[in-house]
Amino acid sequence: MPLSHRALAASVAVMWGLNFLAIHLSLEHFPPLFLVALRFGLIAVPTVLLVPRPHVRLRWLVGYGLGFGTLQFLFLYWGMAAGMPTGLASLVLQASAPFTVVLGATVLRERVTGRQVAGILIAVAGLALVGSYRAEVADLTPFLLTLGGAFGWAVGNLCNRQARPPSPLHLTLWMSVVPPLPMLALALAFEGPHRIGTSLATAGNAAAVPALLGLLYTVVIGTVVGSGVWTWLMARHPAGIVAPFSMLVPVVGMSAAWLLLHESVSRTEIVGGLIVVTGVLLGSARRRTGRKSAVGAPAVPALDLDPGAHAGTLPVGVGVSPVEPGEPVDVGEVGVVGELDDPALDADVVVPVALGERGERDPRVGT
Repeated sequence: MPLSHRALAASVAVMWGLNFLAIHLSLEHFPPLFLVALRFGLIAVPTVLLVPRPHVRLRWLVGYGLGFGTLQFLFLYWGMAAGMPTGLASLVLQASAPFTVVLGATVLRERVTGRQVAGILIAVAGLALVGSYRAEVADLTPFLLTLGGAFGWAVGNLCNRQARPPSPLHLTLWMSVVPPLPMLALALAFEGPHRIGTSLATAGNAAAVPALLGLLYTVVIGTVVGSGVWTWLMARHPAGIVAPFSMLVPVVGMSAAWLLLHESVSRTEIVGGLIVVTGVLLGSARRRTGRKSAVGAPAVPALDLDPGAHAGTLPVGVGVSPVEPGEPVDVGEVGVVGELDDPALDADVVVPVALGERGERDPRVGT
Protein backbone atom coordinates (compact mmCIF):
# COMPACT_ATOMS: atom_id res chain seq x y z
CA MET A 1 0.00 0.00 0.00
CA PRO A 2 1.69 3.26 -1.12
CA LEU A 3 2.42 5.94 1.44
CA SER A 4 -0.07 8.28 -0.23
CA HIS A 5 -2.83 5.70 0.17
CA ARG A 6 -1.92 5.20 3.82
CA ALA A 7 -2.20 8.95 4.28
CA LEU A 8 -5.64 8.86 2.67
CA ALA A 9 -6.74 6.06 5.03
CA ALA A 10 -5.48 8.05 8.02
CA SER A 11 -7.28 11.15 6.74
CA VAL A 12 -10.57 9.23 6.64
CA ALA A 13 -10.03 8.20 10.26
CA VAL A 14 -9.55 11.89 11.11
CA MET A 15 -12.73 12.83 9.22
CA TRP A 16 -14.75 10.16 11.03
CA GLY A 17 -13.21 10.98 14.41
CA LEU A 18 -14.11 14.67 14.05
CA ASN A 19 -17.57 13.61 12.90
CA PHE A 20 -18.46 12.88 16.54
CA LEU A 21 -17.81 16.52 17.39
CA ALA A 22 -20.02 17.55 14.47
CA ILE A 23 -22.79 15.32 15.82
CA HIS A 24 -22.37 16.87 19.25
CA LEU A 25 -22.81 20.37 17.78
CA SER A 26 -25.90 19.33 15.81
CA LEU A 27 -27.50 17.77 18.89
CA GLU A 28 -27.17 21.11 20.68
CA HIS A 29 -30.02 22.40 18.50
CA PHE A 30 -31.92 19.54 16.82
CA PRO A 31 -33.81 16.70 18.58
CA PRO A 32 -31.83 13.44 18.15
CA LEU A 33 -34.43 11.35 16.32
CA PHE A 34 -35.34 14.16 13.94
CA LEU A 35 -31.64 14.87 13.38
CA VAL A 36 -31.13 11.33 12.08
CA ALA A 37 -34.03 11.77 9.64
CA LEU A 38 -32.70 15.18 8.56
CA ARG A 39 -29.16 13.91 8.08
CA PHE A 40 -30.13 11.05 5.80
CA GLY A 41 -32.90 13.02 4.08
CA LEU A 42 -30.32 15.55 2.88
CA ILE A 43 -28.33 12.70 1.33
CA ALA A 44 -31.32 10.71 0.04
CA VAL A 45 -32.83 13.41 -2.20
CA PRO A 46 -29.80 14.02 -4.45
CA THR A 47 -29.00 10.30 -4.37
CA VAL A 48 -32.38 9.32 -5.84
CA LEU A 49 -32.09 12.03 -8.49
CA LEU A 50 -28.44 11.63 -9.50
CA VAL A 51 -27.01 8.24 -8.44
CA PRO A 52 -27.92 4.98 -10.22
CA ARG A 53 -29.54 2.41 -7.96
CA PRO A 54 -27.04 -0.34 -7.03
CA HIS A 55 -27.60 -3.75 -8.59
CA VAL A 56 -28.28 -5.61 -5.36
CA ARG A 57 -31.28 -7.41 -3.92
CA LEU A 58 -33.78 -5.03 -2.38
CA ARG A 59 -33.82 -6.89 0.94
CA TRP A 60 -30.09 -6.37 1.46
CA LEU A 61 -30.34 -2.70 0.51
CA VAL A 62 -33.19 -2.20 2.97
CA GLY A 63 -31.44 -4.30 5.62
CA TYR A 64 -28.26 -2.27 5.24
CA GLY A 65 -30.23 0.95 5.57
CA LEU A 66 -32.12 -0.27 8.63
CA GLY A 67 -29.01 -1.63 10.37
CA PHE A 68 -26.21 0.74 9.44
CA GLY A 69 -28.35 3.84 8.94
CA THR A 70 -31.42 3.59 11.16
CA LEU A 71 -30.48 1.47 14.19
CA GLN A 72 -26.87 2.64 14.47
CA PHE A 73 -27.61 6.36 14.43
CA LEU A 74 -30.92 6.09 16.29
CA PHE A 75 -29.11 4.67 19.31
CA LEU A 76 -25.90 6.70 18.86
CA TYR A 77 -27.68 10.06 18.64
CA TRP A 78 -30.09 9.08 21.42
CA GLY A 79 -27.21 8.00 23.64
CA MET A 80 -25.20 11.17 23.01
CA ALA A 81 -28.27 13.34 23.64
CA ALA A 82 -28.85 11.44 26.88
CA GLY A 83 -25.35 12.23 28.15
CA MET A 84 -22.85 9.89 26.50
CA PRO A 85 -19.51 11.79 26.26
CA THR A 86 -18.58 12.53 22.67
CA GLY A 87 -15.10 10.99 22.80
CA LEU A 88 -16.24 7.90 24.65
CA ALA A 89 -19.01 7.36 22.09
CA SER A 90 -16.38 7.10 19.35
CA LEU A 91 -14.75 4.30 21.34
CA VAL A 92 -17.81 2.30 22.37
CA LEU A 93 -19.06 2.28 18.78
CA GLN A 94 -16.05 0.11 17.91
CA ALA A 95 -17.94 -2.74 19.58
CA SER A 96 -19.50 -3.22 16.16
CA ALA A 97 -16.41 -5.27 15.26
CA PRO A 98 -16.92 -8.14 17.75
CA PHE A 99 -20.69 -7.89 17.23
CA THR A 100 -20.11 -8.43 13.50
CA VAL A 101 -18.02 -11.54 14.06
CA VAL A 102 -20.57 -13.05 16.45
CA LEU A 103 -23.50 -12.33 14.12
CA GLY A 104 -21.55 -13.68 11.15
CA ALA A 105 -20.90 -16.93 13.01
CA THR A 106 -24.46 -17.37 14.31
CA VAL A 107 -26.50 -16.08 11.38
CA LEU A 108 -24.29 -16.77 8.35
CA ARG A 109 -22.48 -19.78 9.88
CA GLU A 110 -19.11 -18.26 9.12
CA ARG A 111 -16.04 -19.90 10.59
CA VAL A 112 -14.52 -18.05 13.55
CA THR A 113 -10.82 -18.54 14.23
CA GLY A 114 -9.25 -18.84 17.65
CA ARG A 115 -7.58 -15.48 17.11
CA GLN A 116 -10.97 -13.86 16.47
CA VAL A 117 -12.44 -15.46 19.59
CA ALA A 118 -9.53 -14.15 21.65
CA GLY A 119 -9.96 -10.69 20.12
CA ILE A 120 -13.69 -10.69 20.94
CA LEU A 121 -13.10 -11.72 24.54
CA ILE A 122 -10.44 -9.03 25.01
CA ALA A 123 -12.63 -6.33 23.43
CA VAL A 124 -15.61 -7.38 25.58
CA ALA A 125 -13.40 -7.20 28.68
CA GLY A 126 -12.40 -3.65 27.76
CA LEU A 127 -16.03 -2.64 27.18
CA ALA A 128 -17.03 -4.24 30.48
CA LEU A 129 -14.34 -2.20 32.26
CA VAL A 130 -15.56 1.04 30.67
CA GLY A 131 -19.21 0.14 31.32
CA SER A 132 -18.65 -0.73 34.96
CA TYR A 133 -16.84 2.56 35.53
CA ARG A 134 -19.62 4.54 33.82
CA ALA A 135 -22.17 2.78 36.02
CA GLU A 136 -20.30 4.00 39.11
CA VAL A 137 -19.93 7.65 38.09
CA ALA A 138 -22.94 8.26 35.82
CA ASP A 139 -26.13 6.80 34.40
CA LEU A 140 -25.40 3.60 32.48
CA THR A 141 -28.25 4.19 29.98
CA PRO A 142 -26.26 6.36 27.50
CA PHE A 143 -23.51 3.72 27.41
CA LEU A 144 -26.03 0.94 26.66
CA LEU A 145 -27.72 3.06 23.98
CA THR A 146 -24.38 3.63 22.24
CA LEU A 147 -23.68 -0.09 22.49
CA GLY A 148 -27.02 -0.62 20.74
CA GLY A 149 -25.75 1.62 17.95
CA ALA A 150 -22.70 -0.63 17.58
CA PHE A 151 -25.02 -3.63 17.25
CA GLY A 152 -26.97 -1.82 14.51
CA TRP A 153 -23.70 -1.20 12.65
CA ALA A 154 -22.95 -4.94 12.86
CA VAL A 155 -26.37 -5.79 11.41
CA GLY A 156 -25.63 -3.42 8.54
CA ASN A 157 -22.26 -5.09 8.00
CA LEU A 158 -23.94 -8.46 7.50
CA CYS A 159 -26.41 -7.05 4.98
CA ASN A 160 -23.58 -5.27 3.16
CA ARG A 161 -21.69 -8.56 3.04
CA GLN A 162 -24.67 -10.37 1.55
CA ALA A 163 -25.42 -7.60 -0.95
CA ARG A 164 -21.97 -7.84 -2.61
CA PRO A 165 -22.45 -4.53 -4.45
CA PRO A 166 -20.52 -3.95 -7.69
CA SER A 167 -20.33 -0.28 -6.65
CA PRO A 168 -19.99 -0.03 -2.85
CA LEU A 169 -20.28 3.77 -2.85
CA HIS A 170 -23.62 3.58 -4.66
CA LEU A 171 -24.86 1.18 -1.98
CA THR A 172 -23.63 3.52 0.77
CA LEU A 173 -25.47 6.45 -0.77
CA TRP A 174 -28.67 4.52 -1.54
CA MET A 175 -28.68 3.17 1.99
CA SER A 176 -29.50 6.74 2.99
CA VAL A 177 -32.89 6.44 1.31
CA VAL A 178 -34.09 3.99 3.99
CA PRO A 179 -33.77 5.87 7.34
CA PRO A 180 -35.60 9.20 6.72
CA LEU A 181 -39.23 7.99 6.77
CA PRO A 182 -39.07 5.60 9.76
CA MET A 183 -36.95 8.08 11.72
CA LEU A 184 -39.33 10.95 10.92
CA ALA A 185 -42.25 8.80 12.13
CA LEU A 186 -40.40 8.05 15.38
CA ALA A 187 -39.47 11.72 15.81
CA LEU A 188 -43.08 12.85 15.37
CA ALA A 189 -44.28 10.20 17.82
CA PHE A 190 -41.71 10.73 20.59
CA GLU A 191 -40.34 14.25 20.11
CA GLY A 192 -43.52 15.86 18.81
CA PRO A 193 -44.28 18.27 15.96
CA HIS A 194 -43.83 21.31 18.21
CA ARG A 195 -40.24 20.48 19.19
CA ILE A 196 -39.34 19.61 15.62
CA GLY A 197 -41.00 22.74 14.25
CA THR A 198 -39.23 24.94 16.78
CA SER A 199 -35.82 23.53 15.81
CA LEU A 200 -36.53 24.28 12.15
CA ALA A 201 -38.02 27.71 12.79
CA THR A 202 -34.98 28.81 14.79
CA ALA A 203 -32.42 27.26 12.45
CA GLY A 204 -31.76 30.69 10.94
CA ASN A 205 -30.65 32.19 14.25
CA ALA A 206 -27.00 32.87 14.96
CA ALA A 207 -27.07 30.40 17.84
CA ALA A 208 -27.95 27.59 15.42
CA VAL A 209 -24.98 28.17 13.09
CA PRO A 210 -22.68 25.65 14.85
CA ALA A 211 -25.43 23.01 14.62
CA LEU A 212 -25.92 23.68 10.91
CA LEU A 213 -22.17 23.51 10.30
CA GLY A 214 -22.03 20.24 12.23
CA LEU A 215 -24.88 18.83 10.13
CA LEU A 216 -23.16 19.98 6.92
CA TYR A 217 -19.91 18.34 8.03
CA THR A 218 -21.67 15.07 8.84
CA VAL A 219 -23.39 14.93 5.45
CA VAL A 220 -20.59 16.12 3.16
CA ILE A 221 -17.33 15.23 4.91
CA GLY A 222 -18.32 12.38 7.19
CA THR A 223 -20.55 10.54 4.73
CA VAL A 224 -19.89 11.49 1.10
CA VAL A 225 -16.16 12.31 1.18
CA GLY A 226 -15.14 9.93 3.97
CA SER A 227 -17.11 6.95 2.67
CA GLY A 228 -16.07 7.72 -0.90
CA VAL A 229 -12.35 7.67 -0.11
CA TRP A 230 -12.74 4.60 2.12
CA THR A 231 -14.55 2.54 -0.54
CA TRP A 232 -11.98 3.66 -3.13
CA LEU A 233 -9.19 2.33 -0.90
CA MET A 234 -11.09 -0.89 -0.12
CA ALA A 235 -11.48 -1.58 -3.83
CA ARG A 236 -7.70 -1.35 -4.37
CA HIS A 237 -6.21 -3.01 -1.29
CA PRO A 238 -6.97 -6.04 0.91
CA ALA A 239 -9.41 -5.30 3.72
CA GLY A 240 -6.87 -6.50 6.29
CA ILE A 241 -4.53 -3.65 5.30
CA VAL A 242 -7.06 -0.82 5.06
CA ALA A 243 -9.54 -1.62 7.83
CA PRO A 244 -7.15 -1.34 10.84
CA PHE A 245 -6.86 2.39 10.10
CA SER A 246 -10.41 2.69 11.48
CA MET A 247 -8.88 2.14 14.93
CA LEU A 248 -7.58 5.69 14.67
CA VAL A 249 -11.19 6.96 14.82
CA PRO A 250 -11.61 6.71 18.62
CA VAL A 251 -8.10 8.11 19.10
CA VAL A 252 -9.05 11.20 17.07
CA GLY A 253 -12.54 11.39 18.59
CA MET A 254 -11.38 11.21 22.21
CA SER A 255 -8.44 13.58 21.63
CA ALA A 256 -10.59 16.16 19.85
CA ALA A 257 -13.29 15.97 22.54
CA TRP A 258 -10.62 16.51 25.19
CA LEU A 259 -9.07 19.48 23.36
CA LEU A 260 -12.18 21.23 22.05
CA LEU A 261 -14.99 20.16 24.39
CA HIS A 262 -12.80 19.84 27.51
CA GLU A 263 -14.12 16.36 28.21
CA SER A 264 -12.21 14.50 30.89
CA VAL A 265 -11.31 10.84 30.49
CA SER A 266 -10.45 8.75 33.53
CA ARG A 267 -7.52 6.35 33.66
CA THR A 268 -9.96 3.46 33.84
CA GLU A 269 -11.62 4.55 30.60
CA ILE A 270 -8.25 4.99 28.89
CA VAL A 271 -7.15 1.50 29.97
CA GLY A 272 -10.50 0.05 28.88
CA GLY A 273 -10.21 1.82 25.54
CA LEU A 274 -6.71 0.44 24.93
CA ILE A 275 -8.00 -3.06 25.75
CA VAL A 276 -10.89 -2.64 23.27
CA VAL A 277 -8.55 -1.46 20.49
CA THR A 278 -6.12 -4.31 21.23
CA GLY A 279 -8.93 -6.86 21.01
CA VAL A 280 -10.23 -5.49 17.72
CA LEU A 281 -6.75 -5.39 16.18
CA LEU A 282 -6.01 -8.92 17.38
CA GLY A 283 -9.25 -10.20 15.91
CA SER A 284 -8.48 -8.54 12.59
CA ALA A 285 -4.92 -9.86 12.29
CA ARG A 286 -4.41 -12.60 9.71
CA ARG A 287 -2.03 -15.49 10.29
CA ARG A 288 0.86 -15.52 7.82
CA THR A 289 3.25 -18.42 7.47
CA GLY A 290 5.82 -19.55 4.99
CA ARG A 291 4.37 -23.05 4.52
CA LYS A 292 3.56 -24.27 1.04
CA SER A 293 0.03 -24.75 -0.13
CA ALA A 294 -1.69 -28.11 -0.32
CA VAL A 295 -1.12 -28.35 -4.06
CA GLY A 296 2.63 -28.25 -3.50
CA ALA A 297 3.30 -24.82 -4.92
CA PRO A 298 4.61 -21.85 -2.95
CA ALA A 299 1.91 -19.62 -1.60
CA VAL A 300 1.27 -16.66 -3.91
CA PRO A 301 -0.94 -13.61 -3.58
CA ALA A 302 -4.59 -14.56 -3.78
CA LEU A 303 -7.20 -12.65 -5.71
CA ASP A 304 -9.62 -10.79 -3.46
CA LEU A 305 -12.80 -12.01 -5.15
CA ASP A 306 -15.01 -9.42 -3.53
CA PRO A 307 -13.11 -6.35 -2.34
CA GLY A 308 -16.19 -4.15 -2.53
CA ALA A 309 -18.05 -6.21 0.05
CA HIS A 310 -15.76 -4.92 2.75
CA ALA A 311 -16.66 -1.27 2.34
CA GLY A 312 -17.82 0.30 5.56
CA THR A 313 -16.92 -2.66 7.75
CA LEU A 314 -14.44 -2.79 10.59
CA PRO A 315 -11.28 -4.92 10.66
CA VAL A 316 -12.89 -8.06 11.99
CA GLY A 317 -16.15 -7.61 10.12
CA VAL A 318 -17.61 -10.23 7.85
CA GLY A 319 -16.58 -10.18 4.23
CA VAL A 320 -12.85 -10.70 4.65
CA SER A 321 -11.24 -12.38 1.67
CA PRO A 322 -11.22 -16.19 1.95
CA VAL A 323 -7.50 -16.27 1.24
CA GLU A 324 -5.13 -13.50 2.20
CA PRO A 325 -1.82 -12.80 0.40
CA GLY A 326 0.76 -15.29 1.58
CA GLU A 327 -1.73 -17.38 3.53
CA PRO A 328 -1.47 -21.15 2.95
CA VAL A 329 -4.27 -22.97 1.18
CA ASP A 330 -5.77 -25.81 3.21
CA VAL A 331 -7.21 -28.93 1.58
CA GLY A 332 -10.88 -29.39 2.43
CA GLU A 333 -11.49 -25.66 2.36
CA VAL A 334 -10.18 -24.38 -0.96
CA GLY A 335 -8.56 -25.83 -4.01
CA VAL A 336 -6.78 -24.38 -7.01
CA VAL A 337 -8.83 -24.54 -10.20
CA GLY A 338 -6.74 -22.24 -12.34
CA GLU A 339 -4.42 -19.26 -12.47
CA LEU A 340 -4.93 -15.75 -13.73
CA ASP A 341 -2.33 -13.24 -14.69
CA ASP A 342 -3.16 -10.22 -12.51
CA PRO A 343 -1.15 -7.19 -13.70
CA ALA A 344 -2.04 -5.31 -10.52
CA LEU A 345 -0.23 -7.90 -8.44
CA ASP A 346 2.39 -8.73 -11.08
CA ALA A 347 2.05 -12.38 -10.13
CA ASP A 348 -0.03 -15.42 -10.87
CA VAL A 349 -3.18 -15.48 -8.78
CA VAL A 350 -4.61 -18.58 -7.16
CA VAL A 351 -8.38 -18.80 -7.59
CA PRO A 352 -9.90 -20.65 -4.62
CA VAL A 353 -12.99 -22.81 -4.86
CA ALA A 354 -14.70 -24.79 -2.11
CA LEU A 355 -14.02 -28.52 -2.01
CA GLY A 356 -15.76 -31.38 -0.28
CA GLU A 357 -14.22 -33.37 2.54
CA ARG A 358 -12.54 -35.80 0.11
CA GLY A 359 -11.24 -33.17 -2.29
CA GLU A 360 -14.09 -33.10 -4.84
CA ARG A 361 -15.70 -29.81 -5.80
CA ASP A 362 -18.54 -28.99 -3.45
CA PRO A 363 -21.69 -29.09 -5.63
CA ARG A 364 -23.28 -26.35 -3.51
CA VAL A 365 -20.71 -23.80 -4.69
CA GLY A 366 -21.07 -22.22 -8.13
CA THR A 367 -18.27 -21.49 -10.50
